[in-house]
Parts: sequence; C-alpha cells; structure tokens
Amino acid sequence: MAAPSASPMPPLRLLPSTCRSGAWQMATDAWLLEQAAPSFRLYSWQRPTLSLGFHQGKVEAHWSELASAGVIDLVRRPSGGRAVLHAGEITYGLVWPGAPLGRKRAYGLACRWLLEAFAQLGHPLQPGSQASAAQPSNCFASGTAADLVDADGAKRIGSAQLWRRGCLLQHGSILVEPADELWQQVFKAPPPRLARLPLEGSALQILLIRSALTWLPTAGSGWTEGALSGAELATIGARLGPYTEGLSSGRAGRAGASPEASPEASIDRTTWGKARPSG
Repeated sequence: MAAPSASPMPPLRLLPSTCRSGAWQMATDAWLLEQAAPSFRLYSWQRPTLSLGFHQGKVEAHWSELASAGVIDLVRRPSGGRAVLHAGEITYGLVWPGAPLGRKRAYGLACRWLLEAFAQLGHPLQPGSQASAAQPSNCFASGTAADLVDADGAKRIGSAQLWRRGCLLQHGSILVEPADELWQQVFKAPPPRLARLPLEGSALQILLIRSALTWLPTAGSGWTEGALSGAELATIGARLGPYTEGLSSGRAGRAGASPEASPEASIDRTTWGKARPSG
C-alpha cells in the first residue's frame, strides 16, 4: 500500500502592513507562529525601538537611560540574535511550517525573495561570511550567513529565527535609511554605510511584497490577504506584557515573566536539536 501523501500547504496569509508598538508587533508574530500556518507581513514601529534577542540577557545601562528619557522603547523579541534598532528600516515576519531543519538552508530559502528584490533594485546582496560565535551586542555590527550584505560587506539585512515543533518564525530588519544620530546614541558607533535605494516608502514595500509572493517557499500554494480580526487582536492584546517586562530596569525580563503571562511559555524552542531561538 502506498504511503499517504503529505498534506498540501495552505495558502500563504499576507497580512497588511501595520505601524504599532514593539510589544504589539512581537506579540503578533508569536501568535502567528502558534497558528502554525504560513504567513508573511511587513511592518514598522510607532516609535524608535530597540529589540533584544530572546537570550540577550543584559540590557546596556545607557539603553535603559535612553528608554527612561523617552528617546527609544525597549522590547524583547521571541526570536534570537542581537539588538536591532528599528528606525529607518522595514521589519518582516515570516511563519513557515515544515521549514527544512538546517540553519544555512532555511535561511537561504527564506531570504531568496530579498536577494531577488535587491537585485531588481540594482543593489545586489549576498550572505555574510563572518563567524556566528562571540557576536557583539549590535546585530548590524557583523554579518553572518544569516545576514545579507552588499558588495562592500556592509550589512543591509539582519535576520533571526525561532522554531516551534518544526514551524519557523523568521524576523528580519531591512535597513533603508538608518538614523545616524540615534544610531550613535544607541550603539556608540555609526550605522552601516549603505547606498541610497532608488525606491522608498510604499513603492519599496510594494516591490518587496511582490518579490515575497513570487519567491517565498510558502507562497507555492497561492496566497490570500488576511487582516487580523477583532477576536485575534483581542487575543494578541492580552499578551503584550512579557515583551517589555523588566527591560527598563536593566534585565532582559524573560526570567521574571510568569508561565501564565508569557506567550512563549508553551513554545517548544527546538532549534536543530537545541532548545533555543537562533539568529
């Protein structure tokens, strides 16, 4: 008797672009991962926000000072990686059920839409070549195989992952026009020196979405547009607390989050056999 065929992947859910607080954006991506259905979205942040990777335990003292002064917000991502300044960039969130359990292959397939989009823009990118060990606190201070860099080695896109029972959540930050002064305040260093893109605003987002719908592995079964319903928003809105808990006091906050409060409490953090997110 022939083995039953695998169930076809449902259509990709394309969510509309949103501009919300960091806690809302992170809680939304974590909730989408829980659904274990293919989804994709681009989004922005209501205020300049520094997001920390799940295992980035220490909050630099001057980050807390900047947050207390109202210069930036602080938020913790469910995914791995290091600190990302969300200002002058576009963030994407991709949920991919059944992604291949190999870091390099998963990143390569999940990022092809970005390679194609930037080639179309006349700014070709390639994976970084630096080792992933001993990474600095600033995500964009180095470029590993999880990242995309230009011909001069300047990092344009940083990505990080979280796995749950074979389902992948991949976050990525696409630098468009980094804020020099704010970058200096946050990281004590200038942002990557990147060429100006020929498109910006909605025109750039349209090109990115078209490329994603063409090249994402999850788009093979077609796609549908699907905004979050009122009930879905209510569920997500009840889960915002753990993404900011403890950050302003200099702790990463995850140790203080109660299992009942944390939307990550039920997540199997299985990343290629190791119980942690990656980036």
